[in-house]
Amino acid sequence: MLSRASGRIWRAFRRTRLGIGTMALTYVIAVLIGSGLVHSGNTFALGYRDRLVGRAVQQSTILSNLEKGNRWRAAGLDTAGNTFAGAVSLVLGYFPPMGYGMAAFRGWIGGIVSVDDAHHSRLGTPRECFYYLTTIILQLIPYSLVGGAGVNLGIVTFNRWGRSVYPGGRVRWLLIPYEALGDAGWIFLVSVPLFVVASGFEFLAR
Repeated sequence: MLSRASGRIWRAFRRTRLGIGTMALTYVIAVLIGSGLVHSGNTFALGYRDRLVGRAVQQSTILSNLEKGNRWRAAGLDTAGNTFAGAVSLVLGYFPPMGYGMAAFRGWIGGIVSVDDAHHSRLGTPRECFYYLTTIILQLIPYSLVGGAGVNLGIVTFNRWGRSVYPGGRVRWLLIPYEALGDAGWIFLVSVPLFVVASGFEFLAR
């Protein structure tokens, strides 16, 4: 049973590697752009960062629990939020421009928070640099997986190449290969514990 599941997961990764690879690349580029903008003093990026963080401090249930010392609850809520956002990314990937656009925006957000409230770099000290980079990497791995599985649905649906990869039946009207949906489901299942690890590190490692 376990060997069959591992084999199915490996096949899912093999067939979606183009989507996952390009999605990961999109995230990396967007993070670097966002980080570069705030570190160069770009007023738009810094202003957006301040407004975003300000709203989060005032409205976020996650941060409210963190301030009260409820780290485990904060991590759980963050995991739930990221898992839901990951599912949305997977669905949006059926229309690849939306999938990649969402990834670019999310990565840009991850980049602009590389400075603190005083606009000092979070990469300036070894401890803070390690925490920031590890958090970003742990988050973007599952987001790249589910986002890549999502855009794979669009790629193999609207591209003739997809018929050679998934020659079987397709969902009526949407034309998504059933096997591609299965691949997306397996990759989503793999991503859920990775979201747990990412949120756990972010809220429990400080």
